[in-house]
Amino acid sequence: MFVATLIAVGSLRHEHIDAARAAIVATGAVPGETVWLDEGAAADIPFFGDLVPVRAALAALSLPLDFAVQPIASRDKRLLVADMDSTMITIECIDELADYAGIKPQIAEVTERAMRGELDFSAALTERVALLKGLDDSVIDICRAERVKLTPGAQTLVQTLRARGAYAVLVSGGFTRFAEPVGAEIGFNLAIANVLGIEDGKLTGTVGLPIVDAERKRTELLAHADALGIAVENTLAIGDGANDIPMIEAAGLGLAYHAKEKARAAADASISQGDLTAVLYMLGIAKVDWVAG
Repeated sequence: MFVATLIAVGSLRHEHIDAARAAIVATGAVPGETVWLDEGAAADIPFFGDLVPVRAALAALSLPLDFAVQPIASRDKRLLVADMDSTMITIECIDELADYAGIKPQIAEVTERAMRGELDFSAALTERVALLKGLDDSVIDICRAERVKLTPGAQTLVQTLRARGAYAVLVSGGFTRFAEPVGAEIGFNLAIANVLGIEDGKLTGTVGLPIVDAERKRTELLAHADALGIAVENTLAIGDGANDIPMIEAAGLGLAYHAKEKARAAADASISQGDLTAVLYMLGIAKVDWVAG
């Protein structure tokens, strides 16, 4: 049995649900009774049938909401692996560091292309970090304090899942100097990221090897699931760019968050309307059971 979850906080209407139910029926699936998770915000439609055509049918409706379709049996997620930049925080840290060096447009253009999957991630990161050579180490902490903002819902998502017994890993193609404090503030168990080369208080323009890239993110998800004895079906991955696709595809539920086109295409579900609390609705967790961040 499967469940389709519709999410539009403050604007989910009965006509949206009726349209979704009709689309589900049109695939040959048999829906059960609709269950409101929170009135006007999120609702579940359980059904018997085929998951793939139901996903396609709901996407074709182009309703002003987010949705997920997944097996009910594996809806409870015990492991979360998430990207940081433009996912758990609202910025790309390397672009903001570049702003302090006066070269943001040059670096941001490369970042955007890498996120779209047009460039090799490791090569693009190496190229961008090289341009930061000579930047004062203290700028990293200034940048973090002045520019880093948590994505709405990040703390609520992670702390709610951890309160329910899940393990949470932040895996970033960015840098430890950002990821470690961000991960601690949000509530992750562990943060994994790249290490910037620093000598005599200045960035050397190098990054430690091996680089945390797309394959490393996938490897961390599978390795943590194995180490914790968690079935892959009970894992959740969230990201926004091409570098996140392997872990999104490997997870039991792979989510694209306000993501680039390639990441959306690879994901089981995409959040483009709401914030990160939409993930909790997708997992069947009503607001009354959230842990406030």
